[in-house]
Amino acid sequence: MKLLIKTYGIAAILLVSLTLETSAQTRRSTKEKTTTVKRNTSKRTVSKRVPRTKVTYKKQKRKVASVRNIPNRKTVTHKGHNYYYSNNKFYTYSRGRYIVITPKLGFRINMLPRNYRTIRFNNRNYYNVEGVFYMQINNEYEVVDPEVGTIVYELPNDYEKVIIDGQTYYEFANILYEKIQVNGTRAYEVVGIIEMK
Repeated sequence: MKLLIKTYGIAAILLVSLTLETSAQTRRSTKEKTTTVKRNTSKRTVSKRVPRTKVTYKKQKRKVASVRNIPNRKTVTHKGHNYYYSNNKFYTYSRGRYIVITPKLGFRINMLPRNYRTIRFNNRNYYNVEGVFYMQINNEYEVVDPEVGTIVYELPNDYEKVIIDGQTYYEFANILYEKIQVNGTRAYEVVGIIEMK
């Protein structure tokens, strides 16, 4: 009889222990699922491509920077038009002045500026220079749109705040960003591209 009680006692302890362990695993599993669900149910309302007509700029007038001369300029021909590259900036020429522009998709340069940052996303290397993304193609670097989900830790000084469907985002060079936290650090995630048409 004593042996039977001891056996049932050990079995009961094992059963309680197993129940507690299973319960802890279930809580951990539930917690992990909750974290995933939180990430997937973000406030985002932006799709990958957003028509320009859906975007409202908080500042209606954009700054236009221009100069009379640019030193050591390189001419870049793109779709039949001449543009100029100097001091890590692209320019167009109009009425006797060089006007700073955001480089268009497809622009190519031979060498990256010194202040570029390498960003790895989905097994691709992007090179970010003041908000402009380049990708290496043969021996040149071409201006490209980054993939949705690409993360940067700072935006260029002349980014714009925009509103789409009541939500605030950040825009630079037609790329839309959402402010996020990565391991407690502020960052910006690419959430869409504004279509020009």
